[in-house]
Amino acid sequence: MSLLSEIKSAAESCGLKVETGVFSDTPPDEYVVVTPLADTFALHADNAPGYETQEARLSLFVKGSYTRWKNALVKSLLAADFTITDRRYIGHEDDTGLHHYAIDVAKLYQCETEE
Repeated sequence: MSLLSEIKSAAESCGLKVETGVFSDTPPDEYVVVTPLADTFALHADNAPGYETQEARLSLFVKGSYTRWKNALVKSLLAADFTITDRRYIGHEDDTGLHHYAIDVAKLYQCETEE
């Protein structure tokens, strides 16, 4: 599996719609936009990476109270073995009436060698 597909599964298990980059359709009252942040080889030995760390930001947008959705999403991400590296309230968008809450995640993936 890939980082984006695992994030999508975790968010959809909470009942949230998910898009990558931008929500392309008319957005519902609760949804997540995923933005890939980084792919790094922080862990390696013998001058060759064995694992890749992939990171992304989940932007949760909710009309009304966002805490129930935030808590459900965090619980689902932790259950899927994601490392949560940051969580913060970004603000209320007055033009859309949506609260914006960001959750940054990271996960290790074993590097596949081509033969």
